[in-house]
Amino acid sequence: MPLNRLTSFWTRLGRGALGFDAWLNAGLYDGGRSFGDAYARVAEAMQRRFGARGAKRVVLDLASEGVTLGLGAGVVMLTLAQPAFNQTSENWLKAQDLAVTFLDRYGVEVGRRGIKHDDSLRIDEFPDILVKALISTEDRRFYEHWGIDPIGTLRAVTVNARGGGHVQGGSSLTQQLAKNLFLSNERSLERKVNEAFLALWLESHLSKNEILKLYLDRAYMGGGTFGAAAAADYYFGKNLKDISLAEAAMLAGLFKAPTKYAPHVNLPAARARAADVLHNMVEAGYLTEGQIQSALRNPATPVTRSRDISADYYLDWAFNEIKKLADEGKLKKERVLVVKTPLDLSIQKRADQAVENVLRQFGDAFDVEQAALVTMDPDGGVRAMVGGSDYGQSQFNRATDALRQPGSSFKPYVYAAALSTGQWRPDSRVVDRPVCIGNWCPANYGRSFAGAMPLWIAVAKSINTIPVQFSIAMGKAMGETHEARAAKLGRAKIIDTAHRMGLTTNLVDSVSLPIGSAEVTVIDQAAGYAVFANGGRRAKPYAAVEIRTGAGEVIYRHDTSEPPPEQVLSTRVVGDMNYMLNKVVDEGTGRKAGIEGVRTAGKSGTTNAYRDAWFVGFTGNLVTAVWYGNDDHTSTKNMTGGSLPAMTFHEVMAPAHQGIELKPMPGFEADRPGAQAAKAATPAAPAPGAPSGAISRRSFEVLGGIGNLFRAVESAPPGRAALKADAPGPVAEGARAVGGRIAMP
Repeated sequence: MPLNRLTSFWTRLGRGALGFDAWLNAGLYDGGRSFGDAYARVAEAMQRRFGARGAKRVVLDLASEGVTLGLGAGVVMLTLAQPAFNQTSENWLKAQDLAVTFLDRYGVEVGRRGIKHDDSLRIDEFPDILVKALISTEDRRFYEHWGIDPIGTLRAVTVNARGGGHVQGGSSLTQQLAKNLFLSNERSLERKVNEAFLALWLESHLSKNEILKLYLDRAYMGGGTFGAAAAADYYFGKNLKDISLAEAAMLAGLFKAPTKYAPHVNLPAARARAADVLHNMVEAGYLTEGQIQSALRNPATPVTRSRDISADYYLDWAFNEIKKLADEGKLKKERVLVVKTPLDLSIQKRADQAVENVLRQFGDAFDVEQAALVTMDPDGGVRAMVGGSDYGQSQFNRATDALRQPGSSFKPYVYAAALSTGQWRPDSRVVDRPVCIGNWCPANYGRSFAGAMPLWIAVAKSINTIPVQFSIAMGKAMGETHEARAAKLGRAKIIDTAHRMGLTTNLVDSVSLPIGSAEVTVIDQAAGYAVFANGGRRAKPYAAVEIRTGAGEVIYRHDTSEPPPEQVLSTRVVGDMNYMLNKVVDEGTGRKAGIEGVRTAGKSGTTNAYRDAWFVGFTGNLVTAVWYGNDDHTSTKNMTGGSLPAMTFHEVMAPAHQGIELKPMPGFEADRPGAQAAKAATPAAPAPGAPSGAISRRSFEVLGGIGNLFRAVESAPPGRAALKADAPGPVAEGARAVGGRIAMP
């Protein structure tokens, strides 16, 4: 029967498969056994023919283990060297890089940057006494080692151990050049590993004299100068070839600590360091005791200079911004450039002095060592920048590159997102009460809850629970009923608003994001608050007002080469935010930032364990963001944003507003019911025809709406000028198009 036949077929197929499996297993087993027997016979034959016993076998075993470990170490070393090799992936030495001369906002030259430093002197034209002073002090075995000097490193460790501190450095000149060319001053194991590999790479690609010349041309020498030739001119007013032995010793003493030993800053320390250099030259055999006596009795004297303003952090950042413009193809492949910046040297000087004075007076009391500051125009033009307490000790720019938690200074982005929904205004009643998302429950600074209050008071007192409640409420307004998922939706809106306002870092979404747990930079904070200062438009920080070629041709202007700024907040939201942030300064946590006669707004911020303290604020004229903290993220001694940061803000901004026409804060209505009257101001006389006071909130909203309406009409394609009722921006709040006319509300 067909069924029997089918059963018989499957039975035969199964038996065949089992037979094949048995044959395969037997074959593999027999093959493995045959291979094992063959290997044993070969091993036995090799042992009889080449076997070693006794000491010979020990040596061979050790050699075998050494080869194995060496191969493993080589693989590890190659893995560690990859980041260093990536730094040299391009032919950096022959590449034509930018050479930029920077001018301040008034056209005065303030510095230069670029790969093409002063190379007017050949290595054989450098004074022999300077070369010997450098080598005897920094790297006596420079011409003997291969980039890394184990003997010199061991000697430095021994001397430092005897001296009880850091007396000598262990890095060779080649390692120092590698750091100057490719790396930062960050103190980390990764940087030291990369530095070592890059030193080896330099030694294999350049001669000793080429390495020495690059070091003499590129090293930072203090006072904003790079290279020995520039330093000789700056400190002694001489051509490098004309310096004396005493002057050469003083210059050689600058390489390791240019700020500490700069003669125009600390002449006694510079002379003491120069004496050490002279004795090093004797120890190295370059000079005798008698030859240095004249230089010791008659030490070098620098030309008379005041402590010039040194905007090095600013210029480093500006140079990187110019390189970005070049990479975008906006500079017509020109490489020699003259850049006019928004830099204001008077504000820069005041910022440097304010940070230095505050750290000197209060650094020990608050256990804080570092600070960063950015001052900019409301349109994004950066006026001043402080990237750390001492550029000579660390060129790492904490204003642009350091990521720090903003604490409560992040809350204005939360409130801007919430007010944009139209559900709240400054006088809306909110309740400071316990709120939890899962197991996380935020607490206020005083560990208590204040109950019901107007929103502007919650902002002024920096209540923590309200931003979290807003994140939940915004999510529920989108239709989500589950509280945790609603909070996540609300945080997504907050992140979007913050990014549109100018924050460029990755804002990690966590339940504590509304009270400032995500990381930001100082310059981004200034850009974000500039949106409030300029009426709601995105303010991208910029370093170039105008760029010319070396021949004087204008190839870039910020006002015409960049697209118009995007309107990211409505005039209503800006006006409400400015009202509340002004209350922070007048009546809240930012009172120390207040400027007499100038309406000021802003927000303080303090993070967990007092690690970071912020104040970010603005007037109608300027925006300034200030951060204080420590590089190693250690806690300060109870420092809050309303203390040193707010004080520094005042010290910088108060002088900057003297003798200028005070611009009104956008949307601020001085006679609003319940608002504190504006303080009396004494600004300079306004230009003829200029408005003499702040416009009302409603007038501001109307004018903003009209401006957005015209911008939308101008940007629309022909025949498509009609505006949609739901178009982004505050057009509908200030005016609306009716039959081709503008109807005022």
